[in-house]
Amino acid sequence: MNFEGDAGINERQIARIESTFASKDTLRVAFISDTHGWYSETRDEVADLNLRTNIDFVVHCGDLTDTGTTKEFEWCRDILGDLRCPYVALIGNHDFLGTGNQTYGAMFGRMDFAFIAARVKFVCLNTNATEYDYMAAVPNFDFMEEEMTRDSTRFDRTIVVMHAPPYSDQFNNNVCKAFRRYLDFFPGLMCCVYGHNHTNTIDDIYHDGLAFYGIDCAEHRNYRIFTITKDGYEVEQIVY
Repeated sequence: MNFEGDAGINERQIARIESTFASKDTLRVAFISDTHGWYSETRDEVADLNLRTNIDFVVHCGDLTDTGTTKEFEWCRDILGDLRCPYVALIGNHDFLGTGNQTYGAMFGRMDFAFIAARVKFVCLNTNATEYDYMAAVPNFDFMEEEMTRDSTRFDRTIVVMHAPPYSDQFNNNVCKAFRRYLDFFPGLMCCVYGHNHTNTIDDIYHDGLAFYGIDCAEHRNYRIFTITKDGYEVEQIVY
C-alpha cells in the first residue's frame, strides 16, 4: 500500500511493551476505541492520556477510521503517534472498507496478535466476520489454540481483546458458543474487552460471570484504565 510515514507499528510497539514491562508488579493499561473521524476528540483523548504519566501502554480496540481510506489511517496514526507511551491497535469493521484491511496490514500488522506484559497475555483478535461474508476463519480458532500455550512459561493470566463482541452484528454468531468454550482454555482468563458498540458498558454476555468490558467511542469522550496487580484488577472510567 502507498502511504507516507510510520509502518509496522504493532510489532515494534509490542517489542517495547514486552521488554519494558515483563517483570512489573502493577500494570496500568488504557483501552480506547472507535476514533472514526473524530479527530479533535481523539487529539484531546491523547492529550489526556499523556497527562497520566503512570499509564504503561494503550490498546486501541479498532475502528481507527470511518471509511478505511489511506488518508484516514495516516491521520489517526499520526494523532496516536503523539502518545508518550507505547500503543497497539486492533482492526475494526470500518477499517476494512475499500482496501482498508490492506492499509491496516501494512501500517499496523497482523489482524490477530498477542503479547505479554507483567505475566499477563493480551490476546487481540479480529472478530469482524461480516467483512468476509463469513467465508474466512473469523474468529481464528487456530490462532487462539496456539496462543493458549505459546510462551506458557511467561504468563499466568489472560485478557482477550476484540473489536466486535459475541452476538453483535459483526461477529460470526454461528460460533458464539464455541468461542466461549475456547476462551476457557486460556490460563487465568481475567476478562474480555471490546469496542464497536460506542457504549461504556460491563456485560455478562454469556451469563456465566465472565466480564466483557465495552469501550466507548472518542465522540463520547471517555475511555477505561485497567490497573492490574497480582491480586486482580480494577477498572476506572475516565471522562475527558
